[in-house]
Amino acid sequence: MSQSGAVRPEAVLLGCSMIVAAVFMVSLGDALVKWVSADLSLWQVFVTRSLLAIPLCLLLLRFLGQPLTVAPGNAGWVFLRCLLQVMMWITFYIALPDLSLPVAAAALYTAPLFITLFSSLLIGEAVGRRRGCAIVLGFAGVLFVIRPGSDAFSYATLLPILSAACYALAMIITRGKCAAENPFVLALCLSALLLLFGVAGSGGIALLGLESRDIAANPFLLGPWSSMGGQDWALLAVLSILLVGASAAAAKAYQSAPPATVATFDYSYLLFAIFWGVLFFSELPDGTTLVGMIMIGGAGLLVIRRGRRRRMPLAENAD
Repeated sequence: MSQSGAVRPEAVLLGCSMIVAAVFMVSLGDALVKWVSADLSLWQVFVTRSLLAIPLCLLLLRFLGQPLTVAPGNAGWVFLRCLLQVMMWITFYIALPDLSLPVAAAALYTAPLFITLFSSLLIGEAVGRRRGCAIVLGFAGVLFVIRPGSDAFSYATLLPILSAACYALAMIITRGKCAAENPFVLALCLSALLLLFGVAGSGGIALLGLESRDIAANPFLLGPWSSMGGQDWALLAVLSILLVGASAAAAKAYQSAPPATVATFDYSYLLFAIFWGVLFFSELPDGTTLVGMIMIGGAGLLVIRRGRRRRMPLAENAD
């Protein structure tokens, strides 16, 4: 939350540094999930990551001297928010094995545009001409990235867009109904729900008794649990640390500097996604995809600068 009155220059620098650190951690986490998707199932990732994240959050609460109260104040809205975020992660992670990281990132970062659109439709916030143009520009950028009707089009590209819509709805609920909740309690609730979905998904796959050819169609979604070695546990431990660290860094960022200033640096995720895509997977986006990413990023900046009091940060709630 932005502070009233003048903001010290060093606080602005701290805020911008923290949000860059947060999106760095989120983008690295997404790259690692794409990396382990070749060996582990989605539900196995959910279960093991949550089992590591829950005690980490509790330890941090204890270290910071916070009361270990895990019951949210507004349980119904918190559950709906977390459910939307679970849907966000599921749809985004399912697409990762089939998409390059930069393309998935560009589609996911339509979330600020959805937030603007849903804010107008659901809670009556004015869009205005400039923000309306930003929405049009952003979705035009999406068309450049996914290229419907061409040989480059993949239906998997629509999943991160659905993920962005789920995230946008979760952020509207966060702003309107969960603003007073402890962020670590929200993180715990999300991890608990991810754990439940992971257990349910794993059990469902086992009960279905799928044949090898069915599993081969989407092994990340339909595959059984695999044995995990030390490297797998280490990667999932890093994933848990990255998620908790990103949430804390983003919260500090928005406590230190005006949201409109900090949120401008939120789009550095797209640059990090290109970097991790090249480093881990040798995925370099082509010219058309880069144009689309620039259009999406530019549209997001228009939304941010026009709606400095209403912008909800993406990285802050990627827990």
